[in-house]
Amino acid sequence: MSNTQKSAFFATGLMLFALFFGAGNLIFPALMGQQSGSAVFPALSGFLITGVGLPLMGVIAIGYSGSRDVQDLASRVAPWYGVAFAVLLYLAIGPLFAAPRTATVSFEIGVVPFLGEISERAKQISLAIFAAAFFGVSYWLAISPGKLVDRIGKILTPALLLAIAILVFTAAAKPMGALQTPAEAYQAGAFTKGIIEGYGTMDALASLVFAIIVIDAIRSMGISETKQVLSLATRAGLVAAGCLALVYIFIAYMGATSVAGLGMQENGASVLSKSAEFYFGLGGKVLLAVIVLLACLSTSVGLITACGEYFNRLMPQLSYHKWVVIFTLVSFGFANFGLKEIIKLSIPALMLLYPLTMAIIILAFLHPFFGGKRVVYITTMLATGVMALFDGWKTFESFMEMKSDFVSNLDTFFNANLPLYGSGLGWLLPALVGFAVGFVISKLSK
Repeated sequence: MSNTQKSAFFATGLMLFALFFGAGNLIFPALMGQQSGSAVFPALSGFLITGVGLPLMGVIAIGYSGSRDVQDLASRVAPWYGVAFAVLLYLAIGPLFAAPRTATVSFEIGVVPFLGEISERAKQISLAIFAAAFFGVSYWLAISPGKLVDRIGKILTPALLLAIAILVFTAAAKPMGALQTPAEAYQAGAFTKGIIEGYGTMDALASLVFAIIVIDAIRSMGISETKQVLSLATRAGLVAAGCLALVYIFIAYMGATSVAGLGMQENGASVLSKSAEFYFGLGGKVLLAVIVLLACLSTSVGLITACGEYFNRLMPQLSYHKWVVIFTLVSFGFANFGLKEIIKLSIPALMLLYPLTMAIIILAFLHPFFGGKRVVYITTMLATGVMALFDGWKTFESFMEMKSDFVSNLDTFFNANLPLYGSGLGWLLPALVGFAVGFVISKLSK
């Protein structure tokens, strides 16, 4: 590999880190650190498995499978399923939920603290103005995907890392106090609790989408041989994973040592904003605003770019440019509902999509083991899908304050009889059973 290629793949890795790293990636480890206290390192170990390891697996899975995109990978179940799954995934992490959330989170953390006491009407108008500017910049950065590595990997990401480093290194050098007693949820099984908390980043969902951006960037360097593409995608993934891990470690530690100085906070945003103000005063608020804005902007650009490219391939009647315009405008529209409503709407969809995404990633790696037999894909995804649909509907009922006897009875039954159901991993055993059934069928039919 030439020095130019080494520099290019490193920039690609930094770009991938910036695409993954939104404001949620700052908030979750900060709150986990506060709540885990003296058990922060066991909790952090679990968090790194799901918050770093799974997204890395998603990137490698796409390169390993040789799939053109997530639709191609999911079509191993059935062609119609590939389209349906890809469309749902792109819409969920794109214009319906994740992209609007980047604007609302950066507004809530980076702008609201400077507005003082204002009415809800004034806040809504301020959000609309901010979202318009935010997505205007996102549109400009996304309109030329060929320049994504230069614009994000070489400009935005180093600035983001520098801003984060100033805050977390200061906190590490001058901790506010000693580690406190863990909250009840972390007193027994901090490692397992950390694993579940890592799902909150939802980066495993985005990994199947961002992997295509990385692979396209590698191919644009003149590298086309499959093994080389996989090797470089893996290296870029490791660069991104390394940056994510370092940031998570320092932010979690900052959260764990902040209880003595700040008291227990309700959410990670408060931990970050009050920590920044504790160390740097008004300058800390400005620093945090820069961190959040850069993190959210990078993610927004990546999501709009990925959605534009996929839907352009799916429906080439509309150009990439037009799709970017559509997704930018839809994202802007949904952003005006506010952060609370976006989260309320998104969680049921994510409860449906997350198990399906995890299952297809695992099957991609096991593909050679079962000879790529379609029946294995079908039975595994069918078993996973049944539980995912139930979890999604149950969550939807909870948010809508609905309650049906059928769902309540099933929920009680699963809680009593299905391992890991209470931890949000109730889909895992059915997926394993589905895989075993499909594997046996494939052997018998052979």
